[in-house]
Amino acid sequence: MENELHLMREVLHGAANGLAGDALKIAVFDMDATPPVGSCLTYDRMENVWDMGLRAKGIVLTGAGDPVVVCAIDWIGIANESQDVFKKTLADAVSTDPKRVVVHTLHQHDAPICDFSAEKALIEMGIEPASFDSAFTRAFLGQLADVVKDSLNRLRSITDISVGKAPVYNVASNRRIMKDGKVVATRSTMCADPALRNEPEGLIDPDVTLLGFWEGDKPVAVMTFYATHPQSYYLTKIANPDFPGVARYYRQLAVPDALHIHFNGAGGNIGAGKYNDGSHENRLILARRLADGMERAWRSSTKMPVTANDVRWQTEPVALPVSDVTVGRYTSQIPKADMRYRSNNMPSVVWAKRARSGKTIDIACLTVGKACVLFTPGELCVEYQLAAKALRTDLAVSVAAYGDYGPYYICIKEAYLQGGYEDTDSPVTGEAEEVLMSAFRKLLV
Repeated sequence: MENELHLMREVLHGAANGLAGDALKIAVFDMDATPPVGSCLTYDRMENVWDMGLRAKGIVLTGAGDPVVVCAIDWIGIANESQDVFKKTLADAVSTDPKRVVVHTLHQHDAPICDFSAEKALIEMGIEPASFDSAFTRAFLGQLADVVKDSLNRLRSITDISVGKAPVYNVASNRRIMKDGKVVATRSTMCADPALRNEPEGLIDPDVTLLGFWEGDKPVAVMTFYATHPQSYYLTKIANPDFPGVARYYRQLAVPDALHIHFNGAGGNIGAGKYNDGSHENRLILARRLADGMERAWRSSTKMPVTANDVRWQTEPVALPVSDVTVGRYTSQIPKADMRYRSNNMPSVVWAKRARSGKTIDIACLTVGKACVLFTPGELCVEYQLAAKALRTDLAVSVAAYGDYGPYYICIKEAYLQGGYEDTDSPVTGEAEEVLMSAFRKLLV
């Protein structure tokens, strides 16, 4: 019966949109994702919107099996049940399977957080859901589904892809300052301490990577990937996309006929702290540096022909291990905590409950010719991104983290012995490393 339904869905989708089974095509979508003034952002109630609002951008790929939907949103995180509902809603919009939909955020902090299950849990506890109030997000999701569905009326043929990479200078730095194998300080994304800013850059992935989709000699969509926390400064009560959003806008102006979609890589332990003391002028400086890297990746990219036969979509479910200590601490604090604490930690409490009940999270992998993109959950630390790239040096591998936000920080096993902010606040244990690396190997090797 499942196979029959799958076949029927393909037939109906093809009839509705005039799709040839072997013709690789792409649709792009872009819409405002800014909540109204008065809504709760993640940490404060919103008082205004910046000159640049928040966006939801993405692509729909057709012709290589059921459609694939890839979406990136300028929010801090989308977790747990919200991930399920977003994927199902967008899948229904294009007649595909929710397993062929990924929804990621860029993790800007002056932006919404979304977790329908956290909202329910807080209401059941008699606590105002505040930042988890779903009135805006549910309305937004309905509008997004309409936009994604409508994008199929403007499908373009894909004849080529382009892949590129370039180092980004003086943006990312490791937040964990190490001495004798232990973390002795955290260099936050905004770092006012000149001594910490003078510490070495530390382990990062210096490269921004790029995957472009072309119709002949015309670029249609450009996806970029870079690993860092995206804050220049925040807690402004003004919704804004911070410096990655500004960098993306610069590239949109430079190559206006292609939709530019940016993803945050495995930046859980990475920030701009070495190069950012929190001065507001740094938003522009960091944006220009990231945009410069994006431009060099674009100019140095290699173009190659592709067909539907060059496209593969795979998923691998992972059951991440729960840290009873961390989640227990969060659970005990939630009833008496303030909104900011709940915003940070309630999704992890809900995720742990789901994980203990057997709920898994899919890691997805999109391969197009010589390009490969891993779509992962949580605030993955940069070691995972570097390890994924090392698995397939023959491919142009990119990593998009910040899918399901429920697992929050996911460190490598060694980090849990070193101390520091990320591992102390991580709701998973060090055994997560082998779980994730096993999935990476299945998807990439």
